[in-house]
Amino acid sequence: THLNLMVEEVDKIMDTATTHERTFIIEVMVRDAGDLALWAGLAGGAVTILIPEEKFDIDDNVERLKSGTGRGKKHSIIIVAEGVMSANELAKILRETADIDIRYSVLGHVQRGGSPSVRDRVIASQFGARAVEVLLEGHGGKAIGMQKHQVVDYSLEDVFTEHHETDMKMYKLSQELSI
Repeated sequence: THLNLMVEEVDKIMDTATTHERTFIIEVMVRDAGDLALWAGLAGGAVTILIPEEKFDIDDNVERLKSGTGRGKKHSIIIVAEGVMSANELAKILRETADIDIRYSVLGHVQRGGSPSVRDRVIASQFGARAVEVLLEGHGGKAIGMQKHQVVDYSLEDVFTEHHETDMKMYKLSQELSI
């Protein structure tokens, strides 16, 4: 649901970017893990996606924007995770270094609202059923999750100590598709 709402908002801003022939920076509410920004940017056709897991080079980003303009592209979307920097900060940097007309939008808490999707509702039912099973088995201190499309339980200790890895193949794909 959260991701669907983000992509809906990216689509709306893309419409404006297209009709007004502008570059838009969209700041999404993801602090330390860029997965949602990556998925929203890839699904929304962003030319650049800035996530906390990957350092970015401002000159490379300016070159991407100018390359698109050189090919006749009249609009661009940049997704920036709030954990990287604010959209306002990035807009200032790009205006100074690239002399590009840029607008920005901060999705903020808007991206967290809305009615759950059918998928989310079904998964919630599956998670609830598994949570009850785990308790009836006499186990506590568990988190319920999904792994390879299967409902699983994890110890809370593992949940809080394991480091999540972002799929950098998707990040590379987003860069290749936006060229």
